[in-house]
Amino acid sequence: MDAENFVARVKERINLLNVPIDIVEKENLPIVIGDLLGSGEAKHIVLLSLWDLLWARWNSEYRSYVLNADVIIPISKSLVSGSRFLFGKEPIRYMPFDFIIALLSMLELREQSVYLMGGKKKILEKAEKNVKHTFPCLQIVGRCAGRFKKSREDAILEAIRKAAPSLVLVGKGVQGEELWIQRKGGKLGLGIRLWCSDIYEVFANKKRHPAEYMFKHGLEWVEFCLKKPVHILRLFPYIYYTLLLLFYKLFKDKKDVPAKEQ
Repeated sequence: MDAENFVARVKERINLLNVPIDIVEKENLPIVIGDLLGSGEAKHIVLLSLWDLLWARWNSEYRSYVLNADVIIPISKSLVSGSRFLFGKEPIRYMPFDFIIALLSMLELREQSVYLMGGKKKILEKAEKNVKHTFPCLQIVGRCAGRFKKSREDAILEAIRKAAPSLVLVGKGVQGEELWIQRKGGKLGLGIRLWCSDIYEVFANKKRHPAEYMFKHGLEWVEFCLKKPVHILRLFPYIYYTLLLLFYKLFKDKKDVPAKEQ
């Protein structure tokens, strides 16, 4: 069996409300990531939340970004329950922090490299220090804080290409946020690209990731609402999502055909 067919067997892609999601068992994650690293091409991973799924249904640019992702990892419990409701299948849900830690561990084992992009300068410096301490054999080949001047962007992209990192890890602060990865395209060179909004704040111990118990039971939103009560308004998109699931269950063809934009 060739490598491509083998990876296809350990990564199943389904369509949830016409948005693709990958089912990757945790024991198969090193195989999938290893395939991306060994491809010699530009690849990107999407950590997909419920809100991202709904946005991909309405925004053509973000939809293109998701459709062309090489790995799409669900991070919301609602996506798991929605898939179970429509298909009887349960994608493996990952906490973003845990997924990135696993990814950096795989890079370290292979003696590969990462470029840190985004975040505030002091937070990024602290995050880099902590990453170096946790992953001493991981090569950090550069960093650049977010909110840089547009006039500097070409020089930054050139620095990333020359550093040739195995992974460009992008956090908030870059113009366009997650779509910055798609908009820069080949200007970033080869390797894996991944966006996670608050990862540097977590690495710098400025923000906590959800407790494992809360995340396991899909209750991380409770903490978000306690910190910012305005988040309770997300209840309305959730109701809309539930109604969509009912509509698709009753009236739509639910075949889980792989979706990849050509």
